[in-house]
Amino acid sequence: MHQEKKEIWMVQTKRADFEGLSKVLGVSPVSVRIMRNRGMETEEQMRRYLYGTVDELYDGGLMTDMGKAVGILVEKLKSGKRIRIIGDYDIDGVCSTYILLTGLCRSAEALRRDAGLERDADELRGVAAVAELIDYEIPDRIKDGYGINESIIRQAAADGVDTIITCDNGISAAKEIGLAKELGMTVVVTDHHEVPMGEDGQILPPADAVVNPKRAGDKYPFPEICGAVVAYKLIHELYRAAGVPEREWKALLEFAAIATVGDVMKLQDENRIIVKYGLRRMAVTSNLGLRKLVEKTGLDITALSAYHIGFVIGPCLNAGGRLQTAKIALRMLLSENEEEADALAEELKTLNDLRKDMTKQGEDAAIRQVEECYADDKVLVVYLPECHESLAGIIAGRVREHFHKPSIVLTRGEEYVKGSGRSIEQ
Repeated sequence: MHQEKKEIWMVQTKRADFEGLSKVLGVSPVSVRIMRNRGMETEEQMRRYLYGTVDELYDGGLMTDMGKAVGILVEKLKSGKRIRIIGDYDIDGVCSTYILLTGLCRSAEALRRDAGLERDADELRGVAAVAELIDYEIPDRIKDGYGINESIIRQAAADGVDTIITCDNGISAAKEIGLAKELGMTVVVTDHHEVPMGEDGQILPPADAVVNPKRAGDKYPFPEICGAVVAYKLIHELYRAAGVPEREWKALLEFAAIATVGDVMKLQDENRIIVKYGLRRMAVTSNLGLRKLVEKTGLDITALSAYHIGFVIGPCLNAGGRLQTAKIALRMLLSENEEEADALAEELKTLNDLRKDMTKQGEDAAIRQVEECYADDKVLVVYLPECHESLAGIIAGRVREHFHKPSIVLTRGEEYVKGSGRSIEQ
């Protein structure tokens, strides 16, 4: 039999003028205490948490290299150069790619019209308008692994791509980006992950522009944003440069919100505002694929919460990248055909149901293995040879939660054993 799951509770007590702040902010002293325990120290931080609006989002232009990245893209779009977006296979990577693809295509249309290069109306309709010039690649989780790699770069060069722009990856790919530069391509990196460190400080990839709020000396006020929000800020600056109306940028907010929740960002400061207003936009979304996916999961699109994104919609968007390809989710979001969008949403829902069944089987097998063989070990290492390698991390997290010990799950890969681990707070 399985051991009863242990729950560890930790209670924080931080000091503040709870009564005074509750009167100023119009909330209960308990609410003020909760906000204080979540790291908010000033009245302004708490006010922003409670009442912040979209107009209070931080200026993306504060990020290092943002102006440089926008200048490069404006030049490339005006001159009709081939641009390839390199995303990632998780929900943040999919939403980042969608935001960049939509934003680049719309900016290209606006810039070409301003330059007197307008083509006929049919050719300029939707994302397909500049599909021959702006496209994307998302790595395969099993074959390619995380982020940009040498084969993706060589394929881009062979396809005549002039400019690569990464999203939700690239900050750790100095070698790969160096290859792209050797092959004559322009590279713009947008990412939110920690910058690798060397003896002399951060090691940046040799890209033409590197936009990441975690760069040393970056002036962006809140670096704890996901990759899709970095992409969202870039498109905002690009829309300004291209003369695209502000409302079209705000229309992309729902995808920044989905990625923020799906990538498990802290719902504080700017992230809270993005999710709050992103959920409101989802209620009236014009995105056919998103509406179909919500319908397939049995949810009410006018009453979605962060919980629904994190535990229902998000896992479906992630399921394609785990078990097949993340391009299924992206194609669904890009679809303008009702029958196609419906079929892709159904496929994602089916894949997620399969993923849940496979995860439960792996979790049960892992817990049995620990109880039978490793119950007294301080660090739990479980071997599940038949487990899909994309599920190892989820199962490791479940084992950690069950036993409250650092846990590693190993699976049999195509060439060697692969694994994923989850630790505990000390």
